[in-house]
Amino acid sequence: MAKKTVASLQKGEGRTYSKVIKMVKSPKTGAYMFKEEMVPNDAVKDALNKD
Repeated sequence: MAKKTVASLQKGEGRTYSKVIKMVKSPKTGAYMFKEEMVPNDAVKDALNKD
């Protein structure tokens, strides 16, 4: 299934998006979690600076 997702991102409109993965500390437990989101290429810096 992952191959289909990656393949669909390689064609056409998919190249205009990037997957942003941030490490976020949970305020409840203190453990670190990874937050993933798909953002347009021109909004990557804003997504990383958010929070």
